[in-house]
This record gives sequence, C-alpha cells and structure tokens, in this order.
Amino acid sequence: MYAPRVLVSMLGALAVFAIVTYFLNGSLASTLIQTVICAVLMQVGYFFAVLYLVWKKAREKERQAAEMAQLAGDDKSAANTAPRRLHRPGHFNR
Repeated sequence: MYAPRVLVSMLGALAVFAIVTYFLNGSLASTLIQTVICAVLMQVGYFFAVLYLVWKKAREKERQAAEMAQLAGDDKSAANTAPRRLHRPGHFNR
C-alpha cells in the first residue's frame, strides 16, 4: 500500500461521496458531517489494513525462523559453526 496513492484515492472518493450526498440531502451541513464520518471510517479501515499487513509479515518471518531453527536442530554439526546471518535491527534482516 503506497500511502500517497491511498491518500489521493481517498480524497477522490470523499469528493464523490460529498457531491452525491449533497445532491441526495440538499443540506450542506449534513453533507459535511457525513463526509467527515466517512473520512474517519476510511482512515480506520486503512489503519487496520496496514496493521494486518504488518501482522502477516511478522507471522511469515516467525514461520521462516521456526523452519531455520528446525533445520539447525536436525544438523548437530552446524552448532559449532558461525552463524550465517547477524541479527541486525531495521531493514537489514532478509
């Protein structure tokens, strides 16, 4: 999810929502309130979508770590060798 693209798409959807709501209600105040509520709901949805993506990636990394631990446990001679990868913070863990 590319944030600027999501923001532009959200603003476009809100503009269409506001125009349609104004034509249906005829009230500027009601349109403004409903559009703000819609914007908040869209932001909550975006937040949960990003949270889901982070959770899914973390679960995938945990699965890979478990597989590596299982492989390392199967090979007892690998215990005396140096680790193949250093655990570094940030985006260097691949």
